[in-house]
Amino acid sequence: MEFDTQLLYPSDQALLALMIFIIMLGMGASLTVGDFRAVGRRPRGVLIGFMSQFGLMPLVAFTLAIVLNFHPAFAIALILIGCLPGGTTSNMFAYFARGSVALSISMTTASTIMALLMMPILLELYASGFTQQISEAMRAEGVEGEFVIPTINIISSLLLVLIPVAIGMFIRRNWPDWAKTAEDTAGFMAIIVILYLIGTAFVRHGGLFLQTPITVYIGAICVGLIGFLFGYWFSRLWGVPPIFQRAISLETGIQNGPLAFAVILLSFTDPIQSQMIWLAILYSTFIVITSSFITLYFRKKGRFDYEVHRNTVIHNRLFGDNYVTHYPAGFLPKRIAHDPSQGSSPSQIREVEKV
Repeated sequence: MEFDTQLLYPSDQALLALMIFIIMLGMGASLTVGDFRAVGRRPRGVLIGFMSQFGLMPLVAFTLAIVLNFHPAFAIALILIGCLPGGTTSNMFAYFARGSVALSISMTTASTIMALLMMPILLELYASGFTQQISEAMRAEGVEGEFVIPTINIISSLLLVLIPVAIGMFIRRNWPDWAKTAEDTAGFMAIIVILYLIGTAFVRHGGLFLQTPITVYIGAICVGLIGFLFGYWFSRLWGVPPIFQRAISLETGIQNGPLAFAVILLSFTDPIQSQMIWLAILYSTFIVITSSFITLYFRKKGRFDYEVHRNTVIHNRLFGDNYVTHYPAGFLPKRIAHDPSQGSSPSQIREVEKV
């Protein structure tokens, strides 16, 4: 699939840059130094998230690109999306899905930092075959040189987008009310800009939607869906509480789409850039839709165990961390029968170990 005209105009790129800045600022405004400390206090959940985020997702993206016979530019874009860390959108969906927001934020924090190391390694591992295909196509057209993944540019772009994160954390520390506004604005801005890009693409290049192969749509949708399923069942096999399972599932499936735009715009050039941006737009659009359905399902399924969790938290606030909440025999569903509190105080943990 080739683009005969420019997909993004300078005004679109300026709007994308503003969106990326606001979203990463909002992400920073949702973080505190305590969130970084929490990463160490929740090693199992964060470790599961790390394996899901940087172990499974790039492999899923690579497999989909091979099975669906993607054009090399689309394949590299899909693999790039699979290598991304989670974003603030997953934190918002974790909240509505009655998942552990604290764990979701910890995973977002850890994966964003680790992306500086992992993304270049994973892109080199999974995308090298596709870069070779692009180089061969260039030589066939008489173009000198080799196409390579711009690793230094990618690292630079990742460092660059961490600047508004640091600014957001500074705002959170000094002006909490403004930080809340920035955090709430970030998710709204993402949806508005994605809708704008889709709308303008339809008006300017309506044929793109028909021209885009069905396999590209399948890949853009399935990479997130497989992430949801794997994150949920993998964490369930590890025996973490349901509220953590839902957070890990959403954190695994929802990649940081705005970061994908930043990396593509700062690291690649046309015609590869337009093709990669188009797939990133499709992924960002469909992940909002699929995440909404997954969240509604999780919210309904997790109502009881979340209420049990909140009940225990309230008991601990009233009676102290050493208080253990007891329930009548058969009251708790089997899936949480051996973790009645879903809490983390020493007494609750000891009580679980006795069961």
